[in-house]
Amino acid sequence: MTDELAKAQAELEAARQAQAAAAARLAELQAGEARARLDTPPSAADDATPEGAPPVAESYTRAPEAETAPADPEHPSEPGDRVEPAATAGPLSVDEVAAVRAGYAFTGSVLEIGALVNGEPDAATQVRIPLAMVNRHGLIAGATGTGKTKTLQVLAEQLSAAGVPVFAADIKGDLSGVATAGTSSEKLLARTAGIGQAWQGAAFPVEYFALGGQGTGVPVRATVLSFGPTLLAKVLGLNDTQESSLGIVFAYADEQRLPLVDLKDLRELLLWLTGDEGKADLKRLGGISTQTAGVILREITAFSEQGADVFFGEPELDTRALMRTTQDGRGIISLLELPDVASRPALFSTFLMWLLADLFEDLPEVGDVERPKLVFFFDEAHLLFQDASKDFLTAITQTVRLIRSKGVGIFFVTQTPKDVPSDVLAQLGSRVQHQLRAHTPDDATALRQTVRTYPRSGYDLEEVLTSLGIGEAIVTVMDERGAPTPVAWTRLRAPQGSMEPTPAAAMQQSVQASPLSATYGQAVDRESAYELLQARLASAQRAEQDEAAREAAEQEAQRLEKEAQRLEEDAQRGRSTGRSSGERAGGNVVTDFIGSRTGQSLIREIVRGVFGNRRR
Repeated sequence: MTDELAKAQAELEAARQAQAAAAARLAELQAGEARARLDTPPSAADDATPEGAPPVAESYTRAPEAETAPADPEHPSEPGDRVEPAATAGPLSVDEVAAVRAGYAFTGSVLEIGALVNGEPDAATQVRIPLAMVNRHGLIAGATGTGKTKTLQVLAEQLSAAGVPVFAADIKGDLSGVATAGTSSEKLLARTAGIGQAWQGAAFPVEYFALGGQGTGVPVRATVLSFGPTLLAKVLGLNDTQESSLGIVFAYADEQRLPLVDLKDLRELLLWLTGDEGKADLKRLGGISTQTAGVILREITAFSEQGADVFFGEPELDTRALMRTTQDGRGIISLLELPDVASRPALFSTFLMWLLADLFEDLPEVGDVERPKLVFFFDEAHLLFQDASKDFLTAITQTVRLIRSKGVGIFFVTQTPKDVPSDVLAQLGSRVQHQLRAHTPDDATALRQTVRTYPRSGYDLEEVLTSLGIGEAIVTVMDERGAPTPVAWTRLRAPQGSMEPTPAAAMQQSVQASPLSATYGQAVDRESAYELLQARLASAQRAEQDEAAREAAEQEAQRLEKEAQRLEEDAQRGRSTGRSSGERAGGNVVTDFIGSRTGQSLIREIVRGVFGNRRR
């Protein structure tokens, strides 16, 4: 099928939809006019009644409720008949469809989500998100395989086209297709024509990132210091007491000017504090026991052995690199490759949280803006909140609540809304809920909880949410006044980029050509806490060795001095008992000198000089 033929079919389908909408509107107007005539009494007659005119009734009788007639443009109703709107094929009445259409008719820039489904897609009723409301955050939820990733791709493409940078974690690797133009097919064009989407394949600017360089992308690293004790405690699985103790260790490092760049810095600091050299400092810190420090040290060692060392270090990513646009004004889509998310789920989710926290610290306040500065898609969001401490959840809630005023929008992507804490869920203005499954009692409970979070509508949401097709969702967003829009069963638009991953060779070529590779491509290992503490330890060991040598030399000198004294005493006894003055004249002169006081003093001076303990 050629593009011209597809376009013609799309135009024909749109004309049919417009005709159906016009017919429904005409029927609605006729019904309203009939109801108005019934509800309005006749006007009083003039005193002078024209000759031949029937008398005017002073009262009127309401038509019986049972006297109804269907709305049919070809057979207008008679006066006095009660006209009902034409029956619809879906769960919504004509009035409810009109309310949905009006609820999504925004005046400013929008992101097109799809078209209303009421039995069949209604191309005349488009469902949208106001671009200015995207920084009020959102949720994309649904069971595995229901189309959440494609919904993410559709929004990311339109944000890029609107000049808004996007960041997303590419968990499964298929988001990379956004960099390659999609391929047309008869099935695709038939689907997009039915929802009023004039589909055309397009590629979008993409920057690839990889944690620590493991994978295809510019390496992303962070220092342990900027990661902070709260996020690191989440990664290590520490309890509240251990997390507090880790915070004290960070404070000590700051006090001692020991830069914590990578994991070996933190490990070396804990070894120092739990060793003989740091016992006094550990005691002075208070609130941290040797046992707690040992637990933290073991967790860090195990974490490092899992290969996490590569994620911490320098150069640290400047998060402003995620907020770039191309020369033609399109926002760059930054994709973080996460090939091994199953083996380190806490690390990956917490690393994404670090990016958000760093953005929050760096960006200025901008208030409400016409379009966001950055939109952040947080895929597999349940990993972030799993086994999270109270302090960690508080930090996330505060970040989500306040980062809106910095111009950043966050979309959490997960399986069910219950994966997101209620305090965070309350901050999410847009909801795109794909199919939910209720195969177990827990699933059924989650379904009922999800239904209660939506505004009232004409849908039986418990039934609809379990019967949605792939690429369909229940949608409600925040309108331009900040109020929730009507709930809309929506068939979602198709991505313009490829639904298949971009070829690995093309991705690698893009990474090599990136200007960020020169800055972040090679790791840097500067002097930090590890080197400084190693130098302190070496200095302490040298001092200890010198002290031991000094003590040994003094002991040897004392031994030789005692030996010399013994020899002197023996010589004195020999002189007093076996020698006469005449014999001394013929004796041994050397022996006599050694035995003299002068000789003994000279021997002591020589010994002390040899062992380095001679007094100066």
